[in-house]
Amino acid sequence: MKRLNFLLGTVSGLTVVANGEHIFARALAETPLPGLPGSQNRCLVLINLFGGNDGLNCVVPHGDPQYYQLRPSLAVAPNDVLAIDPHVGLNPGMKSFKAMYDKGAVAIVQGVGYPNPDHSHFRSTEIWQTAAPDRYEHTGWLGRYFDEAGLPAQNLFNGVAVSQVLPEALFSNRTDIPAIPAVGQYSMIVDRDAQTRKAFTQGAQGQQMPFDSPYLAHVMEIEDHAQRSSEELPQLIAGYKTQASYPSTALGRSLALAAQIVGSNLGTKVIYVQHGSFDTHVSQKATQDLLLAQFSDAIAAFYQDLSAHGNDRRVLTLTFSEFGRRIEENGSRGTDHGEASPLFMIGGGVKGGLYGSLPNLAQTSMGNVRYTIDFRSVYATVLERWLGRPSAGVLSGTFEKIPVLG
Repeated sequence: MKRLNFLLGTVSGLTVVANGEHIFARALAETPLPGLPGSQNRCLVLINLFGGNDGLNCVVPHGDPQYYQLRPSLAVAPNDVLAIDPHVGLNPGMKSFKAMYDKGAVAIVQGVGYPNPDHSHFRSTEIWQTAAPDRYEHTGWLGRYFDEAGLPAQNLFNGVAVSQVLPEALFSNRTDIPAIPAVGQYSMIVDRDAQTRKAFTQGAQGQQMPFDSPYLAHVMEIEDHAQRSSEELPQLIAGYKTQASYPSTALGRSLALAAQIVGSNLGTKVIYVQHGSFDTHVSQKATQDLLLAQFSDAIAAFYQDLSAHGNDRRVLTLTFSEFGRRIEENGSRGTDHGEASPLFMIGGGVKGGLYGSLPNLAQTSMGNVRYTIDFRSVYATVLERWLGRPSAGVLSGTFEKIPVLG
């Protein structure tokens, strides 16, 4: 039966006072986790650049004259591009990120997409999060990883979504994942005294069920996990000392919390974060430039913080967006829904550089960048060479790995 993970994404409201009765995540983190050698202490941070990030103004093909012909008002001027080579460079707002690239800490995977692309935000987001472009799936690709990985069931923080609701990527059949917008906002709407909590926990464990129901015990167990995790998290991360100056943006705050979770050794394998919206149909330049600058500065602070605690090689960050944008600008100085786009793999000992083919602006898919790398190849690489698990079962097929990780 599918876990009712969405319930954990709704437990925000008044702050509760932690009672400290169920703190065990630190001890669990010291227990070797299943997986290939070297994967035990690793964490994946997945950043959703939601809304459809325009790849061509992010990783700019400044060496291609057609780029400037098709985007007379939107194209990034050649002198403003943070050039990587004579062909491509980064958006001028990404100076901090370019410095990380120059140090070999960033891999840029170009032309990522999937067959028969869907231009709907909702369906394309679902495809990326479930890794199922050819069918409808009720679990996410990382949710299936959790179900197969054999992680400690009693650990309430095997995965964490830093968001208001649980993203579909983390939907699973057997693993509860909390959705935590911020530490001060993650709590039960209705607080309970110690006696009431104890009675509820006993009910959740099947000791005192008020009546027979095939679902009640399951729902009570999930709600009990939400209660206990909201009480434990502030205590578990309280000793962490941030060693970077994060920008005062939503993404900066989310990544600061992610660093606290990683540095507190809770046994967390996946942290989900989102940033956007990149749905830039109108006046794209100002919006996207600002969002990319925010992304650049927040990521730089995140890895500075991780590095200060010796955690930068433990954390691989992967970005994704539901699609890129059309090659040609529209009449509103924006771009409409497209197809393939680049993504970033950061830190974690990546072999930095450019991967995949440059976008061919002369050979398009109905005015869109054609995909040359299936996004499931990226996922397979992460699953097998970072998280240390076979990918075929999670992805329902075998996909070529990219040589970006050792």
